[in-house]
Amino acid sequence: MTTYIVLLRGINVGGNKVVKMETLRTVLIKAGFADVKSYIQSGNLVLTSNQTARRVGETISSLFPTTFGFESRVSIRNIDEWNCMIAKNPYPEAGANPKSLHAVILDDDPTDAALAEFEAKAGDTESFTLRNRVLYLYTPDGFGTSKLALSLDRVLKVPLTARNWRTVQTLQEMAAAI
Repeated sequence: MTTYIVLLRGINVGGNKVVKMETLRTVLIKAGFADVKSYIQSGNLVLTSNQTARRVGETISSLFPTTFGFESRVSIRNIDEWNCMIAKNPYPEAGANPKSLHAVILDDDPTDAALAEFEAKAGDTESFTLRNRVLYLYTPDGFGTSKLALSLDRVLKVPLTARNWRTVQTLQEMAAAI
């Protein structure tokens, strides 16, 4: 069995695309996943499966329209990839304020032109590093006002989802407890 971190995009935001975590956990267990745990209401899951990450994602994606009446994009990393992402954090200073660092999980690689445009939008205090389809976004003045954060989707043009470093670490702890 492989332990996976599953991130759902755009659920339970502003009262839209409402997903009860208890219902989601139940549906995933019925679909054959084990050790299903959720963290907060924004689509963070830890589970185990003997399926490939691709198959896990396809299965979860297919459950959304029939169960919840809408689609949600699924991003998946196995526990080894997740641990590697944490170990390669280029901003250890964010440990004092874990909400200043976000792991932006990319499902594809952005083009060099997109990355150059993205870099040009950086404010004075913010920066980013791209490693292994993870964009580490450091925003010490706040994610909500970051010029980089505001342009993620529009400029990078790849499927992505972001989690603050506190959530990243919590999901690692949950996975380690399985």
